Amino acid sequence: MRIWVGGGLRDADDARVSVLDHGLTVGDGVFETVKVTEGRTFALTRHLDRLTRSARGLGLPDPDTDELRRAVAAVVEANPVPLGRLRITCTGGLSPLGSDRGDAGPGLVVALDEAARRPDSTAVITVPWTRNERGALTGLKTTSYAENVVALARAREHGASEALFPNTVGQLCEGTGSNVFVVLDGEIHTPPVSSGCLAGITRALAAAWTGARETELPQDVLERADEIFLTSTLRDVQAVHRVDGRELPGAPGPVTAKAMRIFDERAADDLDP
Repeated sequence: MRIWVGGGLRDADDARVSVLDHGLTVGDGVFETVKVTEGRTFALTRHLDRLTRSARGLGLPDPDTDELRRAVAAVVEANPVPLGRLRITCTGGLSPLGSDRGDAGPGLVVALDEAARRPDSTAVITVPWTRNERGALTGLKTTSYAENVVALARAREHGASEALFPNTVGQLCEGTGSNVFVVLDGEIHTPPVSSGCLAGITRALAAAWTGARETELPQDVLERADEIFLTSTLRDVQAVHRVDGRELPGAPGPVTAKAMRIFDERAADDLDP
């Protein structure tokens, strides 16, 4: 594996980030995950735009978009895979121990590894912890992911691939790395960004292409929704066949199956929508 770090490509064994990098010591960083198929990135411009928004929200300098595109192109060319997960990480850089940033400037790492195609449907669980829709990091894609690690481990223990969070007022919010959609009486709904969920790239495209509505939804909507599906960079649109102990037989249902087909067709037509 060849990784972009320190301004150029390095072999994985030689790729180094300081142990005093603020991204490591306090999780001071932002990132994006981009799907790569046969050497082609998907929705890269949208991902770079969101990376900039996240950096601004965290008080980091705007990433150098030209450098990012050069780094992405170099890493993709150096690591040919049929399907890959490209990760772009910008950190607070070399800093003193503690929350104050240093003045050495931000760090940048771009890496790519091979990914497997997701199954058409999956199981999810709900967790008792909440997303804070009023938090300082709400809506930002930061490297502070420990809460997601804990929740996803809980999901794995229960034979699921994702955990879904409510927000502090009991509304359905999001998964550890996905957005959630529900089908009610034939209509598709997804929580609004005001719920505290991340404004997912795939979420936005799926909503626009399927006509999904942003709706404030109670968490218990999962107990009565006709169909449920997830969206994310590597899931695209993925049906849910079980939520906790509730089975949804026949998943993907007709509305989800149509959404999956529409997304595949539209994404194939435009790699940078």
